[in-house]
Amino acid sequence: MGPRRVAVAVTVVGLLQDPAFHVAKCVAEALKLKFPSKFADPVIQPLVEFAWHEYLQEKKKELRGEVWAYASPVMCFVGGQLLGDEKELLRWSYHEWDYRDFKPEALYQAIAEDFYTKYLKSSQHVFVYLEIAIEEQPVGRLLFELFSDVCPRTCENFRALCAGGATSPRDGRELTYKNSLFHRLVKNGWIQGGDIITGKGDGGESIYGPTFEDESFSIRHKGRGVLGMANKGHHSNSSQFYITLQPAPYLDKKYVAFGQLIEGTEVLQRLEAVPTHNERPIVACKIINCGTFEP
Repeated sequence: MGPRRVAVAVTVVGLLQDPAFHVAKCVAEALKLKFPSKFADPVIQPLVEFAWHEYLQEKKKELRGEVWAYASPVMCFVGGQLLGDEKELLRWSYHEWDYRDFKPEALYQAIAEDFYTKYLKSSQHVFVYLEIAIEEQPVGRLLFELFSDVCPRTCENFRALCAGGATSPRDGRELTYKNSLFHRLVKNGWIQGGDIITGKGDGGESIYGPTFEDESFSIRHKGRGVLGMANKGHHSNSSQFYITLQPAPYLDKKYVAFGQLIEGTEVLQRLEAVPTHNERPIVACKIINCGTFEP
């Protein structure tokens, strides 16, 4: 008996709402179906926009060379080696395996939209958005996934402040993030906002009263884009929040993290680049609209 041929391993990693990712995914799955003994089960990794950009940055550091200019929304690997985008995978599939894909582009567009909706809904989490303006110029929106199963009270407070409509028992004011400012920017640390009282960082109010308790420290500050509640010591959460700009393990067990940025890579970069004086942005960084997002 000769040596056993190792099954071909295809890995597809990409932006889950982009049709290109779904072309590559379908090719990888079709090759396994057509040649079950020649291919291992394909590894398919769908990523939301923010996670895809983080993944791409890591791969660029790791692989260097030509990958620096990589602009496609999907990466395909064969046997652990980067092949390229979905077009490269289609070329390889045709040359090596005589496989062609004739499905129309419109079908992949529909598949991508459906996959995105189902992917977000399957988490059973709450999603909220903040629309941002810098110096009165709209720059786009930040979309967050709230871990409502881990921190239900904290998430409900944030969701309600995004949705608006709740009123302060103290003076009847509407409690909302709309028209509030990001008042603090710690370079390479975090950006902070949510003082819905003075806008300066010395106030805030929750939907439960002036403050509420620390709910859980189980979500770690393990990367960029983690959403958490700013506080002034134990059990002093109000409406102020922060978004991390890099891993911040020093915040673990002190501040309640309860969400993750999933879309808005460029918006966060724009906020991060705003000039500061004593950690205060010198131009207005404002939430001009906010609310819940229904996938």
